[in-house]
Amino acid sequence: MFLGIGDRSQPIVRLIGAALALAAIPAAPDARAQDYPSRAVKIIVPFPAGGTADLMPRIFSDWLSKKWGHPVVIENRTGAAGNIGAEAVAKADPDGYTLLAAPPPPLVINHNLYPRLGFDPTEFVPIVIMGRVPNALVVNAKLPLASVAELIAYAKANPGKLTCATQGNGTTSHLTAELFQMMADVKFQQVPYRGSAPALTDLAAGNVDLMFDNLGASLALVNGGQLKLLGVATPKRMAALPQVPTIAETLGGFESAAWFAIVAPPKTPAAVVDKINADVNEALREGDIRERLAQLSAEPIGGTPQATAAYMREEVERWRKVIKAANVKLE
Repeated sequence: MFLGIGDRSQPIVRLIGAALALAAIPAAPDARAQDYPSRAVKIIVPFPAGGTADLMPRIFSDWLSKKWGHPVVIENRTGAAGNIGAEAVAKADPDGYTLLAAPPPPLVINHNLYPRLGFDPTEFVPIVIMGRVPNALVVNAKLPLASVAELIAYAKANPGKLTCATQGNGTTSHLTAELFQMMADVKFQQVPYRGSAPALTDLAAGNVDLMFDNLGASLALVNGGQLKLLGVATPKRMAALPQVPTIAETLGGFESAAWFAIVAPPKTPAAVVDKINADVNEALREGDIRERLAQLSAEPIGGTPQATAAYMREEVERWRKVIKAANVKLE
């Protein structure tokens, strides 16, 4: 039997109308995000105090504490190339009250080196990159080489003679050296250390010849005349050091930086992520923050969570290729 508009179709029309009306009402914001933050926030740094990885988030924790009216506390939880601190954050409640501030290793490098990790770095929620410190090629001041081109020519003529200090196997410093050797078709004798400090000490003393290290750690020794800065690993010359050539001017496309990101545990609500991102970006517009970053030889970055995620994916691919091509193994 045919039913007209005036029959059973009326309840259906009313039901559809009600559904459309409900769809037009904005979804209620996540209760956790609506009043975020309502208490202290902890930022875990998976490396020791005193280095750039520790100093940079402290710049932002001070500013955010004032902005939010709640303490933003830095906790150093070190070990296993950043993996211990990263695992702690990965297992924390996804509410924005425990965050990770880290350079590349635990976020984009270590899963290509370690057979097993206690966390999946791809599941972190990227928030923002605070700043980026270019890696640089520094040599002992007495080494009679004055440019990247001269160093490459010497290394080609004397394979394996130049000794290259690194922060340790699998570090950004080590992988940058491997990238340089691949692109320049040269061979160094790698000398791994436990971090930048002992490596730079030996480099300044002349016990090793060269090192690729982040500029924030080595610039003081360059300014003090103990090291020579041959080139920076940025695509363009740095505004603060316009007289220093880029390595890419000799090796086209060469790029390497130590960047420092803030990420959240898996499944952290987007509203919380957006709030933190917006406030860090606001901090990056402050003259005082930019000046303090400049003291670390850092370039302010910022941007959206989506841009942060895209950049991190690029970095995963960059270092995966180097690790595979150079057959980098942890000892």
